[in-house]
Amino acid sequence: MRNSPSSSLRRALLVLAMAAGSTLSVQAAAQTELLNVSYDVARELYKDVNPAFIAAYKQQTGQTVTVKQSHGGSSKQARAVADGLEASVVTMNQANDIDMLADRGLVAKDWARKFPNNAAPYYSTMVFLVRKGNPKGVRDWQDLARSGVQVVIPNPKTAGNGRYTYLAAWGSVIKKGGNEAQARELVGKIFKNVPILDGGGRAATTTFTQRQIGDVLVTFENEVSMVRQEFGNNFEVVYPATSILAESPVAVVDKVVDRRKLRQPATAYLNFLYSPAGQEFGAKHFMRVRNENVMKKYAANYKPISLFTVDEVFGGWRAAQKRHFDDGGEFDKIYQSK
Repeated sequence: MRNSPSSSLRRALLVLAMAAGSTLSVQAAAQTELLNVSYDVARELYKDVNPAFIAAYKQQTGQTVTVKQSHGGSSKQARAVADGLEASVVTMNQANDIDMLADRGLVAKDWARKFPNNAAPYYSTMVFLVRKGNPKGVRDWQDLARSGVQVVIPNPKTAGNGRYTYLAAWGSVIKKGGNEAQARELVGKIFKNVPILDGGGRAATTTFTQRQIGDVLVTFENEVSMVRQEFGNNFEVVYPATSILAESPVAVVDKVVDRRKLRQPATAYLNFLYSPAGQEFGAKHFMRVRNENVMKKYAANYKPISLFTVDEVFGGWRAAQKRHFDDGGEFDKIYQSK
């Protein structure tokens, strides 16, 4: 029996509708893929956070979302986003990098007010990792300036880790009542003891732990805790008398999420970091967290330490960037005279 023109037309329309539906499904799948562009030391943290968020989001909304990660030096990652890497969210280790994205129109100018605690669900500080027995007797920042002590620090021009270390050393002098010239002298001597400037914090950890270069690694508290967990008693952690508050701020990349219709899952992802589950993940990875109950639960992981802020000593991140890390700034002068 031959098909009538009307039945053929109906089948053709059905095929087109099925094809269109398939195309829409593919597009919907693509639209629910988030990219978290982050700093390298946070790789393991977000590797654990992502599947938990995906499950929670599915339960709450019925929607399936996937999360991809990109990690590297914080400032290098921010520049990649500025140059076109389509991040849905950024989870950095310093406000300076997100400010740069805000200046480019990728992130809201008031990004720090979009989420609690200056949009920083986690924070850390800078401490020292030394070899077993602490053979060089390193106790405080001034010990890093001694002759014969090799210090591993990532490049402050590309890594927030290195930037915080520089500011922590400088600020340690100011907090003790010293002046700017004395702070500059200390930081200059410390960087003369740096044998290699790695591009990011994880690369610096590899240089110290696996390549066996240096007597001291200066890095985030959560990073040294991870190293000790992995390598056992081969290393010891030394807490200086004072150090810097190192916040890990987050932001939605508005320009990307609005174009790709990802604002809801992207915002939910960052809100998840503040949830009890998200805070637990942070604490398990040795980050200091905002939830008081979770912080108390993991209190044994954190030694008391006197912390100062970038605002307190340097007048904020923008002022610190301009004076110390812009081309021709204090760091360039110090390192060029090395």
